[in-house]
Amino acid sequence: MKGPQLTGILFGLFLLLSVCLYVTGYGAHLAGMAFFNYQEPDGVFDPEQAVDAPDYNNVAFWAALPTTVDPADLVPAGIATGSQGERPIDTFFIHPTGFLTSGSWTSPMNPDSGTEENTQWMMANQASAYNGCCNIYAPRYREANIFVYFSADIKSRDAVLDFAYQDVKRSFEYFIEHYNEGRPFIIASHSQGTHHAIRLLKEVVDRSDLHKRMVAAYIIGSTIIPVSPDWFDAMANISPCESAEDLHCVVHWDTMPEGASPMERPEPSLCTNPLTWKVNEEMAPATLNAGAVAPAGIYNATFGRKEDSAIGQVFDKLAAPVKSQTWAQCRGGSLFAKDQAGTRFFAMGSNELNTYHGLDYALFYMNIRNNAVLKSNLFIERKTSRTTD
Repeated sequence: MKGPQLTGILFGLFLLLSVCLYVTGYGAHLAGMAFFNYQEPDGVFDPEQAVDAPDYNNVAFWAALPTTVDPADLVPAGIATGSQGERPIDTFFIHPTGFLTSGSWTSPMNPDSGTEENTQWMMANQASAYNGCCNIYAPRYREANIFVYFSADIKSRDAVLDFAYQDVKRSFEYFIEHYNEGRPFIIASHSQGTHHAIRLLKEVVDRSDLHKRMVAAYIIGSTIIPVSPDWFDAMANISPCESAEDLHCVVHWDTMPEGASPMERPEPSLCTNPLTWKVNEEMAPATLNAGAVAPAGIYNATFGRKEDSAIGQVFDKLAAPVKSQTWAQCRGGSLFAKDQAGTRFFAMGSNELNTYHGLDYALFYMNIRNNAVLKSNLFIERKTSRTTD
């Protein structure tokens, strides 16, 4: 088995087992606990043992800024775009989990680690989807270790996620106060980043005037923490996007391979079809897929009681988009896509493990990119129209 394919399967395994521990019965719980009790960090989470809080006045604590050269600047081969820092709209991107080793419950934020290399992977392959419309701002934060998702103790899990969220919240507030300068903005995220975005939207954006400046929120791949009807019911101003042109709203999906069952969750979850941007269960044909972009580099899946070592990757280019790579259809709250076995995209997905979590962005990259441009242009046009009327 090739290295990238094995990496993708391991990545899928982490996700699948975390889902099993959360939503399945006693047998799956015991099977997971036997393995992960050995691999998880020693002791209980103690905030006092975490590294110092990031200083967001220091550019070193930003994985992407429009004033720095970073992988979020990358553009798929053959696609033209403008320069960072010149856009009328910003994107605040919250990256997913890259910390997989057992040294601590939250990331030590070592700039020479495999975790940091994973953050760079996320900037290249996910955050870059928004540089067609926006200036990209992406904080580094003391992210929760992957092992919190394997914990049988939901209270302990949520304590670590809460700790990580406080960094995200502070970075967003710094972004608004020091960088944004009153511009419209997009919130975008994946996986653990989406778990933090869910809370940020509810607690900070929705009930302030910030919701008026939010073009949209692309909070993707939430998996075990659903983007649920109850969550939307608690909102005063933010609702699901129901078309490509809707603004001030949320899109979300979790990608699964054809043949899998819908993801089991404690509540229903929003499924937006990224080929039509509608919330329904109609099949969207592959002809609507504007281009999948194969992930650059390798997600560093060093896991458990091993050194959190980088492998020396440099992220300096993205592949050309592949049009019509897959159809898409929401069923039972999950987004189903064409079997990717035998393609270059299978390296970050696994049919055997019934998840394409690692392909949530890749399979629909150009549709995300194009829709972010469309929504941004519409926001500016409508704002200009209101000003001149």
